[in-house]
Amino acid sequence: MPQFSSAVNRPEVHGHRGCRGLRPENTLPAFLHALAVGVDVLEMDVVISADGQVVVSHEPWLNPQICLDPDGQPIESSHIPRFNLYQMPYATIRRCDCGQRRNPAFPEQVSGPAYKPLLREVLTAVEAATRQLGQRPVGYSIEIKSSQEGETIYHPAPADFLSLVLAEVNAAQILPRTTLLCFDSRVLQLAHQQHPTLATCLLVEDNQPWTASIQQLGFVPTTFGPDFTSVTAAAIQQLRVDFPNLRLVPWTVNNPGDMQALYALGVDGITTDYPDRFCALFSPRE
Repeated sequence: MPQFSSAVNRPEVHGHRGCRGLRPENTLPAFLHALAVGVDVLEMDVVISADGQVVVSHEPWLNPQICLDPDGQPIESSHIPRFNLYQMPYATIRRCDCGQRRNPAFPEQVSGPAYKPLLREVLTAVEAATRQLGQRPVGYSIEIKSSQEGETIYHPAPADFLSLVLAEVNAAQILPRTTLLCFDSRVLQLAHQQHPTLATCLLVEDNQPWTASIQQLGFVPTTFGPDFTSVTAAAIQQLRVDFPNLRLVPWTVNNPGDMQALYALGVDGITTDYPDRFCALFSPRE
């Protein structure tokens, strides 16, 4: 498959949950491997523990497919999520391995012992690794896993959630390189009100209209993140007319052919579980 030689104009590569196709998702091994592969941005999800710690995790509970319980035992699958992280102190969460059980959806994933790290731990490790590798600073896309249905059950209210996350971002001094992602418009609206210069990204599912979703938000975010299956030439053309300065970074793009197609359509970034596949196609950004 041919490489694209343009380093300046190529889309950014955003490592989804680090590099979920290659290492256990949202773990230190995933983020450090994605960094070594050459991502421009590390994408990650955050939830809150019972003791108010910002934990890197996609679900606010232990996923029985990929995690073991605090005693190292498999978790019985159920329609009712067990081990709600919002009801567990971080010391208990840290005992739960989420790396040894390879995700069945990602056969290339290299499994190994791994836990759900704190956000501050990830930021410290990545910043140190970047310096050690002599690489330019990486960007961070941090998704706040908030919903109206889950409020007070799986996470705090938007104001408290946002405050906890931004405290960690500010402490790590990475705010200028951070974009806050969310499907929950309330979080983004609050972030924009309190921190107008903070980069934000509205995430939408494939059945949500683009223009109407942005208009309902009440302001134009920095980035728009749709399901890549909803991306068409016509949709992009209309988006560029309605919101000329809005960046477009679709998710989650794992097929090299889809990556090439989106490049041709002029997206600004691509979120992928396989940043190695992306980097095999495109030259590094300068």
